Amino acid sequence: MQYVVLFALFTAAVWVDAQPQYYSYSPAVGSGTGSSYSLTGEGRITAVRVHEAYNSFIYGFQFRYGFIWSAFTGIKSGEVQEFELDEDETIIQISGKYAHYLQSVVFTTNKGRSLYAGQPSGHSFNMYPEHKGAELRFISGRYHGGITSIAAHWAVVDTSTNSTNGH
Repeated sequence: MQYVVLFALFTAAVWVDAQPQYYSYSPAVGSGTGSSYSLTGEGRITAVRVHEAYNSFIYGFQFRYGFIWSAFTGIKSGEVQEFELDEDETIIQISGKYAHYLQSVVFTTNKGRSLYAGQPSGHSFNMYPEHKGAELRFISGRYHGGITSIAAHWAVVDTSTNSTNGH
């Protein structure tokens, strides 16, 4: 009997390990000074807000998940760029430039639309998921007088059981 139980546990563990992993991580870029942040929420990202200094760097971010805005990260200052996604639209790429601060950011969707914010100067970066069908789930990094680093977290979202768009 013990052998049957052990075999069943071993088989279950192997089966779980054999399942494809649909999460990936794009490591942080930027100087990374200051306080840490993690911008998360439930369900899919449906809108993005970016606060930018005029002709300069990125001050802060906010995402809307379904109908609920996440906490704000960074500093609420400067001009606000807001981008609303369509129901079947997802963020599949983050690119931009960084020096000490995140100088510019571009959020690109699976429909080819983009939100551009900031001033493009410094070192280039490009973040995207490793798995087909994955999308941006949340970002993390650090801020101090503006965003000093950004990292991206990607995953496949199962929308068959829960709609966050209210449709």
